[in-house]
Amino acid sequence: MNSVLAGDKQTLDHAELVQEATNRGVGAFTPDMMFSNMVNNFSIAKQLYGEKLIQLLSGYNPNYIEKNLKIPEFRRELKQALENKYVELNQEKILNRDGTFTARAAELGRLSLLFELDRSLMKDTMGEKTSKRAEHYGERTASRPHRKGDRYKDLNIKRSITRAIKRGHKTVEENDLVTSQRQGKGHLHLVLALDASASMKGSKLDTCKKAGVALAHKAIDSKDRVGLVVFGSEIKTAIPPTSDFTSLLTAISGITASKQTDFAAMLAKAVELFPSGNHTKHLLIVTDALPTVGKEPEKETLRAISAAKASGITVSLIGINLDREGMDFAQDITRVGEGKLSVVRNLGELGHIVLEDYQAFK
Repeated sequence: MNSVLAGDKQTLDHAELVQEATNRGVGAFTPDMMFSNMVNNFSIAKQLYGEKLIQLLSGYNPNYIEKNLKIPEFRRELKQALENKYVELNQEKILNRDGTFTARAAELGRLSLLFELDRSLMKDTMGEKTSKRAEHYGERTASRPHRKGDRYKDLNIKRSITRAIKRGHKTVEENDLVTSQRQGKGHLHLVLALDASASMKGSKLDTCKKAGVALAHKAIDSKDRVGLVVFGSEIKTAIPPTSDFTSLLTAISGITASKQTDFAAMLAKAVELFPSGNHTKHLLIVTDALPTVGKEPEKETLRAISAAKASGITVSLIGINLDREGMDFAQDITRVGEGKLSVVRNLGELGHIVLEDYQAFK
């Protein structure tokens, strides 16, 4: 793919523009409206469009625009540049006459994510999931002496007590502890839950999309199945675990950000998506905020997590720049869900952390 696309820079530029507009929740581009917004209040225009989209549409660095916006000659140049871009996008069938994006634009959005995947795809292979190795989840098959770094939730209490009694110990000592090893249950059914609330708009959502596409590709290539829940104040997309990469790519590329965060509704829908059967089931939530919908959103969320765990689903959470309160609640979620908590301070690390969580629960 890379060699084919490298020679068509305009197509790649248009694909990047469409995906950035989607990430910002911008469903249409009309030069007059954008120019008016920038002239009236450039700070608000930056919040609405984002610096990257402003540059892609105008051809000017946003800082340069802000410094020169009061100069009449530059205003005329800026307006002409926006009008020229509108004509170009219309001729390429990316915009309709009213400035809304076409089906061709949606195709370019998918192309943008595919190109990014092609550039960054990991070269390692993960192999078939015959899973003789020790697993975090699955059936207990054997036990061994507890070692530093083992999870305490994998302690075999009965065997540890029996071992202490046989040794004549009045209490269970550290060297009496026994850890259960688990054997994987076969193919993993994974659901990725992406927060698409308003706070995720822009670079956060863009990075999440790229990480989601990379995860879908890697997991499906490893014969596992991937589902998707996109949530804000309501469920926007719900796809049961599947091996259909194209349907996941289409859904992920079209995600836009809006409104609040309803964790409880997302968790209820995720539980519905998992198939019955003796599979390893794992839910991975990517978010930057606390739940905000419901009378008691945190309590409702933890009840939903408990219901998921009762259905055999483990729950991990990747938090993007969570504050102290968010961190405390994220720890509660992963404790109840018996999953892994990861914190992202640098968006560039997100893709690696998503794949790391997948491999931990394979």
